[in-house]
Amino acid sequence: MLKSDRWIRKMALEHDMINPFSEKQVREGVISFGLSSYGYDLRVADEFKIFTNVNSTIVDPKNFDEKSFVTVQTDICIIPPNSFALARSVEYFKIPRSVLTICVGKSTYARCGIIVNVTPFEPEWEGFVTLEISNTTPLPARIYANEGLCQIIFFQSDEICETSYADRKGKYQAQKGIVLPKL
Repeated sequence: MLKSDRWIRKMALEHDMINPFSEKQVREGVISFGLSSYGYDLRVADEFKIFTNVNSTIVDPKNFDEKSFVTVQTDICIIPPNSFALARSVEYFKIPRSVLTICVGKSTYARCGIIVNVTPFEPEWEGFVTLEISNTTPLPARIYANEGLCQIIFFQSDEICETSYADRKGKYQAQKGIVLPKL
């Protein structure tokens, strides 16, 4: 069942599901973030890893070369044309055992050709979210730190899952910064 703002607020405040938590949607002069009707718009932090082809390496998820990224800390990240960047959320999430979330991009960025990868947060996963931001345009694109980047939609099952992400000791559990692909 899709969860409402009341449920999200209760879980965030009573069970520390989202920290820090913005109880209302903030939109004055920024790309909106915070609680919405049926989700939560998370903010992107000011830490970015921008993909570069300087070393002419092959992108390999089993053996990813960290030298393929330039790491920057900035309020405005410029993603090169037809490239991507990794970032992390401002918020730390603790997903309950009966909940699955889906992370979807915000229309403000999508209308500019900037796509956020659709990602599930599995039951009992926790951590800062590593976000993949693709610039599909032939022009450089701006990403604004500490503003909304994507929306998290929460689904609660009518029963508890048999095996959670924590039970499996998932490789991205409790991640603190931008985490590169792991095998």
